[in-house]
Amino acid sequence: MAKLLIADDEEKIRQVIREYAEFTGHEVEEAADGMSLVGLAKLKDFDLLIVDVMMPKLDGFSAVKEIRKTKDVPIIMVSARGEEYDKLFGFELGIDDYVVKPFSPKELMARVNAVLQRRKSHKESEAKVLTFSGLTINIQSRYVSVDSERVDLTPKEYDLLFFLAQNRNIAFSRDKLLSDIWGYDFYGDDRTIDTHIKNLRSRLGPYRDFIVTLRGVGYKFEA
Repeated sequence: MAKLLIADDEEKIRQVIREYAEFTGHEVEEAADGMSLVGLAKLKDFDLLIVDVMMPKLDGFSAVKEIRKTKDVPIIMVSARGEEYDKLFGFELGIDDYVVKPFSPKELMARVNAVLQRRKSHKESEAKVLTFSGLTINIQSRYVSVDSERVDLTPKEYDLLFFLAQNRNIAFSRDKLLSDIWGYDFYGDDRTIDTHIKNLRSRLGPYRDFIVTLRGVGYKFEA
């Protein structure tokens, strides 16, 4: 059983999601606006947040940005806005999934369970520290440092770096990275990976070249 927080200004949508979530054994709390969402997320520990984009007082994107300052909780965004820009912006903020309204409650619960399972697998992973020159990657604690200085990454940037570093010298296509890291058929395109790689390289500073671009193929970690 997981503890979920559903944030949506439409009561009927919250009710439908709640019914399906509780039916599958989850515990649920609700928020009707972005400010309430941020307050509850900071006050309590949740296993996953389901966040609508268009909410009063504070929109979903702004709320996620605020929550990410203190919490690394998995987040699924739901929205009637299905434009690629909105999806990419959400993933750049570190969300785990983006579902376009109208959606099937059964599919949403399947995605919730998939995200929870991936997070559980990460937590249960064996403690391991990888060191490449001045770049240190602690798999279990999700800690990365560059020349002994901690580097803050978004959750998906962490996942991408860990995956590439653990499989160093192995080339991966963009589709393979999307499949293995996001864990489902992604609605966007290859630019999602390119954007995350660009941001990741920027954060790695002098070790940015450890992530190698293979023209026409994808990427690999080489150190």
